Amino acid sequence: MHEPVSRQHEAAYLGYYGYPYYWGGPYLWGPAYFPAGLDISRTAASELLADRIQRESNDSHLRSTAGVTGYSIEASDGEIGHVDGFVVDYDVWAVRYIEVATRNWWPGKKVLISPAWIERVSWAASKVYVALSREAIKSGPEYVDSVPITREYENRLYFHYGIPPYWLSEPDHKPSFSLSGV
Repeated sequence: MHEPVSRQHEAAYLGYYGYPYYWGGPYLWGPAYFPAGLDISRTAASELLADRIQRESNDSHLRSTAGVTGYSIEASDGEIGHVDGFVVDYDVWAVRYIEVATRNWWPGKKVLISPAWIERVSWAASKVYVALSREAIKSGPEYVDSVPITREYENRLYFHYGIPPYWLSEPDHKPSFSLSGV
């Protein structure tokens, strides 16, 4: 398994080679119009790196989907299953749903939850905490990854959880989902 790529790893890598951060400026090459404008001395790069690492947060929370697959799902009233995959809307580059396998507790059912319903993630404990009850997740509409996700299915999903659907804020968006997850 690959280690997660964090902002700190990126900063250390770029600093080692003396490159500025790509997220640190308004141009294609960060603070420079052209790659040649990125050249700075190793001493200056080391000083910049040390300063930037101090200012950066300890964790940018960037993780691969493979790294998060298998994390336990903790509902508001106890554990309910684990992350079994992700459904990605490629039109907007968004993780639209998280596949939850409840077979830890009940045989063979997978359900979907929205990333918007996540309260927090504990990277150390490998747990995803959601603002839903175990019963709500258990009784959610079953997800079968070989069946395309339709607006009808999404309507049932959001109606079941009693939460307004995401497309109310994206009225012209027609989703294009990954059927196999990520």
